[in-house]
Amino acid sequence: MIDLAGIKCAPCREDAPLATQAETEKYMQQLPEWKIGERDGIKRLTRIYNFNNFTEAMSFSNKIAVIAEEENHHPALVTEWGKVTVSWWSHIIKGLHLNDFVMAAKTEELFKKH
Repeated sequence: MIDLAGIKCAPCREDAPLATQAETEKYMQQLPEWKIGERDGIKRLTRIYNFNNFTEAMSFSNKIAVIAEEENHHPALVTEWGKVTVSWWSHIIKGLHLNDFVMAAKTEELFKKH
């Protein structure tokens, strides 16, 4: 099994394939806390992280912003008192790509270090 957190995001083109059902199932094995949902007809990976206060939640959001810039792949982040909701999807292909699973795994690594 590939180590998702160890992969670098590849530039995503308009003709990039969506993750297949088999790929999605395989990748989700490494992301047990994440859920796949749909918003506006687009599948997204989402997870809620809990913290003790707003400062910790904001700090985590800022760390996600740094890796998002490094990988040139950006999530939706909702930072609230005591929690951060993170959603990954590939905007250009309107769905899930390997990059989204990679970034979810990198987000998990950040949380473990937090």
